[in-house]
Amino acid sequence: MHKVARSMNMHYISSRGGIAPVGFKDALLQGFAADGGLFIPQQIPRFSRAELEEMGSLGFTDLAYRLIRPYIPVDEIPDQDLKELLLSSFASFTDTRVAPVIRKGPDHFYIQELFHGPTQSFKDIAMGFLVGCMDYFLQKDQKSLSLILATTGDTGPAAVAAAAGKKSMNCWPLFPQSMISEEQRRQMTTVDADNIHPVAVTECANGGDDLDIVVARMFNEPQTKSALKLSSVNSINWGRVMMQVVHYFSGYFQTVDSLDQKVIFSVPAGAFGNLCAGSIARKMGLPVETFICATNQNQTLHQIFGQGRMHKNQLIQTVSSAIDIVLPYNFWRFLSLHSPDPSITKTVMDRFEQEGHIEFEPTLYHHFAQGFSSVSVSDEQTLSTMRDFYHQYNYLLDPHGSVAVSAAREQQQKETPIICMVTAHPAKFPDITSLALGEEVARENRHPAIEATMQKTETMHTCSCHELQETLTELIQTLLAH
Repeated sequence: MHKVARSMNMHYISSRGGIAPVGFKDALLQGFAADGGLFIPQQIPRFSRAELEEMGSLGFTDLAYRLIRPYIPVDEIPDQDLKELLLSSFASFTDTRVAPVIRKGPDHFYIQELFHGPTQSFKDIAMGFLVGCMDYFLQKDQKSLSLILATTGDTGPAAVAAAAGKKSMNCWPLFPQSMISEEQRRQMTTVDADNIHPVAVTECANGGDDLDIVVARMFNEPQTKSALKLSSVNSINWGRVMMQVVHYFSGYFQTVDSLDQKVIFSVPAGAFGNLCAGSIARKMGLPVETFICATNQNQTLHQIFGQGRMHKNQLIQTVSSAIDIVLPYNFWRFLSLHSPDPSITKTVMDRFEQEGHIEFEPTLYHHFAQGFSSVSVSDEQTLSTMRDFYHQYNYLLDPHGSVAVSAAREQQQKETPIICMVTAHPAKFPDITSLALGEEVARENRHPAIEATMQKTETMHTCSCHELQETLTELIQTLLAH
C-alpha cells in the first residue's frame, strides 16, 4: 500500500498578498482573489526520491491522485470522492495514458500528445477535473455559479464540454470574433445544452487580452461579482494549474529509465499557465533541467525570460493563434511562487499596470529565470517546421506544437531528452495545415468529433468589446431572474 501525503491544513493566499488565507473550495469557486490577485498555495509539497520511484509505474489517474492530494484537504474532498472525480475527468479520453509520449524527431526528441480529450486540446486535461470539483461543491451547498471565461481558442471548447448539462452552473465563453478557427468556434456554438452561452466579441484589437481586462474588471467589482455569481475556469483558476502539474510528471516517467536523468520540456506559451504548472512540478521534486518557453511573435514572455523586462506590446496575429497573448497573467502567479519576498509581486504588478513596462531588478530576474530559456518563433519557422516534421517523420504537428518543436531544435543539447508538448490536434487548424502542406494533407487529417460540429447549427450572442461588460451583465441578470 502506497503512503499518500494528505493535507489537512493547506491554505491559499493571493499573489498580491491582500487577503486572509482561504481553503481549496473557496480558492476554486472564487477564481480571482478578492484583491485582484491569483491564488497560490501557502506551501509546495516536495516528494522524496523513494516516493517518486513509487509513482513511476502509476497510470495517469492514480498518479494525479498522489500528486494533488496534498493540495486538497481531506475534509473538503474525502479520498473516495477525489478518486471518483478523477476517474470521471478522464473517462472520455481516447488514449488510456491520457498524455502519451511518443518517440519522434531527431535523437533524444520526444512528443507528448496532450490532445486526446473530448475537444482535442490540452485544456481538457485540467478542465474536466476543475469543473467537476466546482459542481461537486456547488451541489453539496445547493448553489450555482456563472462561469465567464475569455478564450483565444481552446479554453472555451474545453469549458463548454466539461460544463454542458450541469445544473449548478451557466457557462459564458467569450471569444474574439475572427481570431480563432472555425473549428474552435463551432466546438462552443453547436453544443446543445441550456447552460452554454457563447459570446462572439468584435473590435478586439488585442484579441483575448482585451477580453481578459473586461473579465478582471468584473471580478474586481465585489457587488458585480456577488450579484452575478461570477467565477472562472480560465487558467487564472488554481485548479487548472494544479492539475496541469500531472502531465509533466507523466511525461517524465514515460521518457526516462532512471530518476538520475533530467529532461528538457519545450512548451508553447501564451498566458503561461502550462509553464507555471511545470515550474511547480519542479518544485515538487521533478528532475527538470530546463523549460524552454516557446513563444510566437508576441514576445512578452521571450522578453521576460530572455531580457529581464516586460513591456505591454501590441498584439500580432499569428498562425499559432491560441498563444497570441501579450499579457501572460499567470506570470504573476509564477513570480509569487519564485520570489524571495512575497511583497515583490504586488509592487511589480502595480508598477506595470501604471507604466506599461518594467525592468526586473537583476537579482530577482536571475532568481526566477533560473532553469528557463526562451525562443521566439516566426510564422515562417512554424510553417516550415510543420512541413519538415511531416516529410521527415510522417507526423503532422499543429501550429502550436510546431512552435514548441521549432524552439527545441534551436536549443537541443546532445544527450538530454527533450519533450515537446503538442497541445492540440492539427484537425483544429485545417487552414494552417493547408498553408503549410496543402489542402490534401488537411483533408486526410480530419477528426470525426470536429467534423460532426460542421453539420450542426450555431447559436451565440454577439457584441462589441466596449459593450461587453454591459451586455454580459444584462444577459446574466436576465438568466438569473428566471
